[in-house]
Amino acid sequence: MAGFKVAAAQYPLDWLEDFSAYEDKMSGWVEQAAGEGAKLLVFPEYGAMELTSLAGKEIAGDLQRSIASLQDVLPRVDELNAALARKHDVFISAGTAPFAQKDGSYRNIARLFAPSGGVGRQQKRVMTRFERERWRIAAGEGLNVFDTPLGKIAIAICYDAEFPLGVRALAEAGAQIILVPSCTDTFAGYSRVKVACAARALENQCYVVQAPTIGEVPWSPAVDMNVGSAGLFGPPDLGFPGDGTIAIGPLNAAEWIYEEIDLQRVEKVRREGAVFNYAHWRDQPGAGVLPKADVIALA
Repeated sequence: MAGFKVAAAQYPLDWLEDFSAYEDKMSGWVEQAAGEGAKLLVFPEYGAMELTSLAGKEIAGDLQRSIASLQDVLPRVDELNAALARKHDVFISAGTAPFAQKDGSYRNIARLFAPSGGVGRQQKRVMTRFERERWRIAAGEGLNVFDTPLGKIAIAICYDAEFPLGVRALAEAGAQIILVPSCTDTFAGYSRVKVACAARALENQCYVVQAPTIGEVPWSPAVDMNVGSAGLFGPPDLGFPGDGTIAIGPLNAAEWIYEEIDLQRVEKVRREGAVFNYAHWRDQPGAGVLPKADVIALA
């Protein structure tokens, strides 16, 4: 599919009295985006953390216990996302969550749900100081590009987007669209991810989609402050805006940001642009050393 509409969420984390409240919230968000014609819906990093409220204020207010409390509900979260993707015939990049591993650690994992029922997963690879020093989230493994009817899609979770080599490996494996679910507690943090998204779009001559959490969550030590706006970025060259910003949402407003993606524009700018950042990557000294990315079919 050469062209389609993407929806990037500026997503507030709410106190939920029960799981049905989460079902109602997610159903409403997905129904709204699908009703606007969006085929790819992107939710933010740690979007699932609002579900810690289901364990009550005492547990939700404890960093380690809140993460542990999520584990029983995450299967239901994924079932819901899968059902919504099927019902509305859309791809859903669900809010990321810390998943418990066999060794007792947690890893921050994004899941891309296809309307066919398929699911692609991407672990966050580079942890922030908060994740390393206080939250004890372990570094993830693997880089994946999902070959879908919409195009080749990859995910770089928040801080991962601030490092070029991993994203470059995804681009060289064929990624045309990089999704960047983010969660930042200051304007500076949001700006770092936003600048990174623009840089990754420039050097790889591709689309990059950022979707953040927004708003205050005073009952959660994990995601108490959230600052950001959703954005779609491309290379500032032929067929794209001069500053590379295709769309940007209002700061800290709870809403979807919609924009059209046309992969023929990616092909054209890589073929006919004023510069060939994608093709000239390996002209840099040391640029040939990249991690391996796998391509996974996700119909």
